[in-house]
Parts: sequence; C-alpha cells; structure tokens
Amino acid sequence: MTDRDHPILFIPGPVEVDAELREIMAMPLVGHRSAAVQDLTIRVCAKLREFYCAPSQHAFFENAPGTALMEAAIRNLVVRRSLHLVAGAFAERWVEVARSCGRQPVAIQAPWGTTVTADEVRAHLRAVREPYEAVCVTHSETSTGALHDIAGIARAVRDESPGTLVLVDAVTSVGGAELRFDAWGIDLAFAGTQKCLALPPGLVTFAISQRALHKAATVEGRGFLLDLAACPERFAAGKPPATPCVPLVFALDRQLDRIATETLEARWARHRAMRSHTIAWAEANGFEPFVAIAGERSPTVSTLRASGARLDGVIDRAKAAGFTVGKGYGSLKSECFRIGHMGDHPVERLDALLAAITPPAP
Repeated sequence: MTDRDHPILFIPGPVEVDAELREIMAMPLVGHRSAAVQDLTIRVCAKLREFYCAPSQHAFFENAPGTALMEAAIRNLVVRRSLHLVAGAFAERWVEVARSCGRQPVAIQAPWGTTVTADEVRAHLRAVREPYEAVCVTHSETSTGALHDIAGIARAVRDESPGTLVLVDAVTSVGGAELRFDAWGIDLAFAGTQKCLALPPGLVTFAISQRALHKAATVEGRGFLLDLAACPERFAAGKPPATPCVPLVFALDRQLDRIATETLEARWARHRAMRSHTIAWAEANGFEPFVAIAGERSPTVSTLRASGARLDGVIDRAKAAGFTVGKGYGSLKSECFRIGHMGDHPVERLDALLAAITPPAP
C-alpha cells in the first residue's frame, strides 16, 4: 500500500486532489453575495483567461458539469445546424445533446482510436452548400485517449467557412494539453474542475470569444442560468446568477495561482512526460496503445489494450498497491484499461503506479 490514507486516483477523472486544496475547501462558509466573494469571482475570471490562453477574450465559471456547456453551446450558438467531429463517446454525446435541443447535427465519423483530421474538415466544408453555424470537436477524447489537432481544425474552419464558430470540449485537455484559445481562433472551450485542474467536480470553467457572445445575443430561448450573452455583465459585477460552490471557487483561485507558478508550458511538458512514461511501460509489457498513431495520443489519458486475466490483473495489482485505474469506457470496458495521468501528479508517482501494475515475469 501507499503511505496515503486513500487510494490514489489514476482514472480519467475525478482526479487526485492535493491536501492544500482539500484544506481550503474545509473553510467556514461565507455569503456568496459578500464583497469577498464578489472580489474572488472577478479575480478567478481574470485568472481563467490566462489559463485558457485567452487574454483578449472572456472566461467564466458556473456550478455545473462539463456536459452543461455542451448544451449551453448548442442553445446559445446554434439555431439550426452544427457539424460534429465524432471519434469517441463524448463527441457522440454532443451530437445527442444537439439533437435533443431540436437542432440538426451533422457528424463526420472516425473510428474510435483515431481522429478527424483538419484536411477532412477542410474537404467537408468545401463540399457543403450551406455553412454550419458551429463546428463542435472534442480535443482530448476521454473514452479513447485520442487528441484532435485543434489548431489545424480551427485554421481549416477559418479558411473555408469564416463565419462558423469553433466550439471545443476541452474537458480532459485544458491544463494538461497545449490549448491556445486566442492564437488558434477558438470561440468556446470548456472543462470541469475535476480533470486537469485537479479539483473536485462541481464547477465548469469556460472561455468564450467576443464574436460568440455577439452570436448568442441574437439567439432566442437560450435559457437563464447558462445564458452566455449575460455572462460579461454578471461576472463583471462578481455576481453569478445562482449560488456558487464558494469553497470550491476559493480552491480554484488557489489552484490557478499554483498553475501560474508551475507555468502552463511546464505543466504541458509534465503531462507529455507522463504520456511518454506510460507508453514506454505499455510497450515493454505487451500492452498495445489503443491509439495507434503516436501524434494523436492525449497527454492526459492513455487507453491500453488488455482483456481477460491480463485486464483484471492490472486492476487488481493497482488496488493492492493503493492506486485506482479505470477500465475502458463503454464498449471498450472488457478490452482496455485507462490510466488518467493528469492534474498534479508528478512523474515519480506515475512511475510508482506503473511499477505496481507491471505483470509478474512468466
């Protein structure tokens, strides 16, 4: 067992939370309309702009899961048609969300374990007669461990359909994989706190462009809580429309400071190192990466092929050593396991996990 008082999480979320952040969340509650919390709200939004590399745009948070921003994106930014790049379960969910909102989603499908390329997006956009209002793409597909080329996809959209918004599910990417909101021309990106931010679930953070806000303001029936067009005025006053999870916002404030101290570049490099260690270990021990192309593998979650006794052995050895890893998602449950190497894990802790789950020599 480890020297910790609980199993250390190496699942693709929720993730391990450092003791300092847990202690902040044990604070006595303060009023959510107090001056202290209003100042906190304004401060956190400014720090989120830096976290998303969106200094010239906007960033906010709300009490909700990441899926709520999938729905808000559709309700606020799409009146009729959206294009979805689908290569896993969470991209499929976004299609389902759009359909349930009464929109007409169109999907470009790629096999699980691969991605939709920027060239495929470019060719599709050239072939359609009517522009889409938005292109929706999952950056790091948590179900497979595949990473989309957001910079290239956004460039293709800008070139071929300049009026189309680029909407990014960054749930298991921002804070772990390189994502540059302003430089890449993204219009919306969102993530929950329980992934690369290494906090408990409860808040969704998001960055949004000015042109997306302009579009939202023209759309009827976009709702109240997640009315994106209302966010700038609400948050400029430090007043989210509903009671936030105040202790979690204080912890988010501190965590954003910690990330700034580490620097995003160093954090991205640490996650790439964890991916490299995981893939090297997998190949040395006969576990095939589910994502075949090295350049398409997420730095935050690795999905590795295993079944039967080999799969059960990994799960059991992890548990015996005081760690938790995850089985495959959905249809991959019986043929893969997933290691979520994201958040504040040092490489040395990941190496301890990998040593613990190494199969015994025959």
